[in-house]
Amino acid sequence: MLKKIFLSILIVLTTLVIWQWSLVNYGARMGLGQLKIIWGAKPVEDFLGDPSFPDSLKTKLRMIAEVRKYAIDSLGLKDTENYKTMYDQRNQELMWVVQACGPFELKAKLWHFPIIGDLPYKGFFEKEKALAERKKLQSENYDVSIRNPGAWSTLGWFTDPILSDMLKRSEGDLAGLIIHEMVHSTIFIKDNADFNENLASFIGDTASYNFLAYKYGKNSKQYTQYMHEDQDYRTYSRHILRGTKLLDSLYKSFDSAESFDSKKEKKKLMIQRIVLNIDTLKLFEKRNSTSSWLPNNTYFMSFHLYQSKQKDFSEEFDKKYRGDLKAYIRYLSEQYPFL
Repeated sequence: MLKKIFLSILIVLTTLVIWQWSLVNYGARMGLGQLKIIWGAKPVEDFLGDPSFPDSLKTKLRMIAEVRKYAIDSLGLKDTENYKTMYDQRNQELMWVVQACGPFELKAKLWHFPIIGDLPYKGFFEKEKALAERKKLQSENYDVSIRNPGAWSTLGWFTDPILSDMLKRSEGDLAGLIIHEMVHSTIFIKDNADFNENLASFIGDTASYNFLAYKYGKNSKQYTQYMHEDQDYRTYSRHILRGTKLLDSLYKSFDSAESFDSKKEKKKLMIQRIVLNIDTLKLFEKRNSTSSWLPNNTYFMSFHLYQSKQKDFSEEFDKKYRGDLKAYIRYLSEQYPFL
């Protein structure tokens, strides 16, 4: 009897693996890629005790420990073992994230994953796999992009180390990045990447000001530098989001009988118009000329993914919680249980 039960279970499992082989294979590759980084990571103390490791980077490592403590004690984010180790990536890229979007609609392609649900991006630890995915999607007429994320959260399934390239960031940007990823380990809603990424961005950006004021003071160069960086990014984001609305209106105006080439040309002209107007933005630090650069729909969708709900979160935070970020996070944690 037990033999028959075991055989039945084995048959079911084998069938599931065959049916979902591509997903199983992908999951195994991602798991091995993440484990390679974890196995190669060393305790932060090893770098702090290494006389050959630059003092300026040791200062950043100590600051990350302070950011973690601040995020846990002052914000109420979940205490994990994350960011107590560091992986020296030796200036090499570690992950490639693929995003795709229809050619004439601002609707991201979604990939389904067990437990976490649908996501508008797919990561790879092998560049050739990401390039192959891009080629496949382009053959299906998708707009596609590949980017290298500065960090990512494994939502508590693995221990996330500091990546050495993080230390190249300014103090405010680094604090925002760490807090952003810690938010993902505290509040994460299945099938709602827009909410998850926008919320993590809002809390990370807002908390960075508070942390910098606490550690360095509002008149410090660190606070001022971050304020300029953040205000430039907000100005730029608002411009791109306005462009997103223009593109959306254009795509909705297309007639089904209109040729692909005609739609493509109108799309190109609209994106050129949006890009050329970037040079008119009032920024603390002017960007390089954008005249020869032409993004596709995935670029606009990325800003929608991370920035489109900032006003909503800000208004709720200001009206109901009057600057008490810890109370706001507690409310959100209760309202939206983790996964």
